[in-house]
Amino acid sequence: MKVHICAVGRLRAGPEKTLIDDYIARFDRTGRGLSLGPVSVLEVDDRKGGGMAAEAALLRRALPQGAVVCALDERGVVERSPEFANRIADWRDAGRSDLVFVIGGADGIDPDLRNEADHLLSFGAMVWPHMLVRAMLAEQLYRAASILSGGPYHRV
Repeated sequence: MKVHICAVGRLRAGPEKTLIDDYIARFDRTGRGLSLGPVSVLEVDDRKGGGMAAEAALLRRALPQGAVVCALDERGVVERSPEFANRIADWRDAGRSDLVFVIGGADGIDPDLRNEADHLLSFGAMVWPHMLVRAMLAEQLYRAASILSGGPYHRV
């Protein structure tokens, strides 16, 4: 199952990009034997300043046809890492070929797009900058692959 991170905004070179690239590379290595990955990052940028609705239109165009859509949103479900890993495995085992994680811009995800998502995931009650959400998601993807492979990275 291919994994996509579809996000509003462009990530420039810097510590966040280095961290994200490292975790994505780890996920790709670990996930390969689990039929997970590779990860692709799809970035959209609303240069006209149309707000959440315009961002949602750009995000929709970037989503692969028939993909499972998991939106990162503060109103979503807070899951423990093993639950997250099992959810990914369930989607894979159901024969889904693409999984997309959607990360909105500074104002979040348009309510209509959020309502269209298959799953809403939250990293807690706090609001996180979207670039840090990318880093946390990349780490959790690697952690999920490690859990599913029986690797030692995740400790209870």
